[in-house]
Amino acid sequence: MRIYNTLSGKKEELKAPSNGVNLFVCGPTVYDYSHIGHARTYIFFDAFVKFLRHRLGLKVNYLQNITDLDDKIIQRAADQNKNWSEIAKTFDGEYRADMASIGVNSVDTYAPATKYIPEMISQIERLIKKGYAYQSSGDSNSTGSGSVYFDVRKFPEYGKLSHQKLGELKKAVRIETEPGKKYFADFVLWKTSKDGEPSWESPWGKGRPGWHIEDTAITEKHFGPRYHIHGGGLDLIFPHHEAEIAQMESVSGISPLSQIWMHTGLLMSKGEKMSKSLGNFITIRDFLNENSAETLRYIVLSNHHRSPLDFTKKSVEMAWASISRIKDFIGRLEKIESQSPAFPTEEFTKEFWKHLEDDFNTPPAFGSLFELIKETNKFIDSHSLSQPDAQRIIDFIGDVNDIFGILPKEEQTPAEVMALAADREKARRSGDFAKADELRAQIEKIGWNVDDTPDGPRISKSNPKF
Repeated sequence: MRIYNTLSGKKEELKAPSNGVNLFVCGPTVYDYSHIGHARTYIFFDAFVKFLRHRLGLKVNYLQNITDLDDKIIQRAADQNKNWSEIAKTFDGEYRADMASIGVNSVDTYAPATKYIPEMISQIERLIKKGYAYQSSGDSNSTGSGSVYFDVRKFPEYGKLSHQKLGELKKAVRIETEPGKKYFADFVLWKTSKDGEPSWESPWGKGRPGWHIEDTAITEKHFGPRYHIHGGGLDLIFPHHEAEIAQMESVSGISPLSQIWMHTGLLMSKGEKMSKSLGNFITIRDFLNENSAETLRYIVLSNHHRSPLDFTKKSVEMAWASISRIKDFIGRLEKIESQSPAFPTEEFTKEFWKHLEDDFNTPPAFGSLFELIKETNKFIDSHSLSQPDAQRIIDFIGDVNDIFGILPKEEQTPAEVMALAADREKARRSGDFAKADELRAQIEKIGWNVDDTPDGPRISKSNPKF
């Protein structure tokens, strides 16, 4: 398998050891409900991991952090007059429930940051000892003697992931002002505590960890100083992932921190990044109130993971139409009983898997799938597809769905809908099309669709329009 590596800017072979691939993906900050922008990243990596496991037969140790302490969590707690840990615990649970609702079930370990405070303190102590970090002089609002910062000028390769030079970073860096901070790009490792904020004892006084240090402390604990794949959204490359590299490579003296860096593109809404700060986000649960989880997975996986994805009403409708087409096709295959000459199924299935082995390139893989559907339908129409070939194709689509999770489970059609569909078919055959349309409207009102196909009426659960 070849994967595009953000660090090198080219596709590289995944060198998978016999004891398994160690994969770390940055998790959420749990202060609110997750939106479909988050879903894009986590659905992609869920399918990617399932491909490695089910198709390539690799063991994958999938680790994800949970940022359960952050300025946003503290602010939300203050706004709601609650304890910060209550907010974090609530939305950690909601996040995991959202992931289950969209079929993201491949993560082996969720690692809440606050369970790794000793590991973070240890890593910061070693950074100070090696001369990569320093303690500032503090300010009048702090109860300690000053925060601890990473000295980026001591790490000459800072900027190598985002392909920037240190002197060019001023516009990209959020400058934290504090007496004693040496350089504008230095980032915080340990924040000295302020009145009313959560804090832990440390060699630098009471305080709490910075955002970047949690991930390297967690991965060092589980994977050691180096692992195979680090994943996350494109917006995390700088400064978050850049800071991770600086921290861990400085502590360990081993480079690179991760063999391959994988990043997903942004989910856009009307040309802007979908985010809570812009107020243009749609929560996962709000999306699922109107649409199926499989529709969301199809939207994500039918687009290339590194490209921006513009979320629109049309993309929802097109995804559901594609899912319905695959389901219709399976329905046709299940009716095949003949023993005709062999159909060249392997020609299309090989192409499908070949595309996924090339940087998990899903758009042309879907192209191969729908080409298979088109060509197979020709054989079905001419009554020249054999039952063994039909079963092989059904099994192939089953393998695809084990990875992609895009086909909804079959739902028993209610007796009321079946009766209305039978009456509609009678009306249609007798030429009473006004009555047939009226019965179709009744069926749709209940939440089902009836479509006329060459093989007779097809009844399916409707996907409400977003």
